[in-house]
Amino acid sequence: TLIPGDGIGPEITSAVVKIVETAGLDIEWEPHLAGAAALEQHGSTLPTELLESIVRNRVALKGPLSTPVGGGFASVNVGLRKALELFANLRPVWNIPGVPSRYLGVDLVIVRENTEDLYSGLEHEVVPGVVESLKIITSDASTRIAEFAFEYARRHGRRRITAVHKANIMKMGDGLFLKCVQDVAANYPDITQDDRIVDAACMHLVMRPEQFDVLLLPNLY
Repeated sequence: TLIPGDGIGPEITSAVVKIVETAGLDIEWEPHLAGAAALEQHGSTLPTELLESIVRNRVALKGPLSTPVGGGFASVNVGLRKALELFANLRPVWNIPGVPSRYLGVDLVIVRENTEDLYSGLEHEVVPGVVESLKIITSDASTRIAEFAFEYARRHGRRRITAVHKANIMKMGDGLFLKCVQDVAANYPDITQDDRIVDAACMHLVMRPEQFDVLLLPNLY
């Protein structure tokens, strides 16, 4: 399934398609619109035909999709993640040999829970001038992403998982996330598990990023 996206999306997607074809892969692309273009043509930012195509093909290449600021339709990316239960956002980060960089020896993986927390955009106006944004943390989603992270670490020879949180302030929500990670960690004695408050984690990332192996985070952080 090919989702060109909008803005710079079609330009990026077109370049990637050329790379794939030049590499000799025989792929039959099934293009579908999403976001503003889909809303204009189909009356929905996430048409049913698009979701059915992804479920059927099981692989989708998606270009960037813009999200209106301060109004308009909800994030299509968030909608895709919820509709298809894409709960794990995996971001490997490493230095490229021979390319000068501020840091050397960086080889870390960021594992982000993708379906809940404050980033889900569950909001409503309580009364005029007062908006409530809901931060939802569940044991099911927290345990699921923790199990994904530990299984990934074991398969790829990673030795340490650092849970990033703000449980010193959000003692119940982030506290639940942290507890679920620690419970899962008990089943993986071959992998070290520790945790950092998100403020400290950010400071350490800009000081010595090479110290990290796998970072496991709730959606917003």
